[in-house]
Amino acid sequence: MMPSTIPTLAGIAGIAAGYDLILCDVWGVLHDGTRAHAGAGDALIAFRGLEGARPRRVVLVSNAPRPWDGVRRILDGYGVPRAAYDAILTSGDLTRDLVAKRPGARVHHLGPKRDAPIFSGLDVALVGAQAADLVVCTGLFDDATETADDYRGTLAALKARDVPMICANPDLVVERDGLLIPCAGLIAAAYAEVGGRVTYAGKPHRPVYAAAMQLAASLDGGAAPDPARVLAVGDALRTDIAGARAFGIPSLLVARGIHAEELGLTAAHHRLGDIAAWLSNQAVQPDAVIERLVW
Repeated sequence: MMPSTIPTLAGIAGIAAGYDLILCDVWGVLHDGTRAHAGAGDALIAFRGLEGARPRRVVLVSNAPRPWDGVRRILDGYGVPRAAYDAILTSGDLTRDLVAKRPGARVHHLGPKRDAPIFSGLDVALVGAQAADLVVCTGLFDDATETADDYRGTLAALKARDVPMICANPDLVVERDGLLIPCAGLIAAAYAEVGGRVTYAGKPHRPVYAAAMQLAASLDGGAAPDPARVLAVGDALRTDIAGARAFGIPSLLVARGIHAEELGLTAAHHRLGDIAAWLSNQAVQPDAVIERLVW
């Protein structure tokens, strides 16, 4: 698809009937890290209310490094209605599955204490970096002041002992109240640069899409949706759009997210214009673009 042919949508009402399942990103689409985007929740509620041969489903697919129920509590606090979705799948859920396959592991948690629930109930011992045989990276200890460079020494020491890392959030950055905040993906990339072994749990990697499709199928008695009738919605080309394209499902890019500054959308009065030139310089392109997820 040439960039010039990618449509810009005013809302999803005109295309919604063509899909049975929406795999929807969370941060940057449903909220900005402090509050919900009301129109996004309303759009998903409207989609779920459409009649069709099978129920219309919405599975939220998040790179959040915590279990799904923790994400649901956060969404409740931001004002995202539960009626907007059927289920949640997180990188934290996938990370827990990976760690559970290594019972008794000595795990070093590289990330903030708020992500500690990712280990709840698992047969692991949380230890310092020097004693670990596995590192689980959920983020930076202080994402407001630190960068990946602050971890070079720790990563070099881990690489010297060939300690594998699970990256529980492949995102490089997320938007928080208009600012771009570094994520675990930056630490994982720095570790890979020095030769460290990294397993990624989440978008854009194929296992998260397979798990999301399986979750959606379980909602309807095991009947898997046709991939052509699945729409991935997200604000990040590198994760949401690239992952969807690699899995073979259509995608919709929400422009007013982490790419907003590149597109001149940092001020509320700026409107999305012709982005064909910008898209032509990207490694992957979505099937359509929308400023915000709205009906």
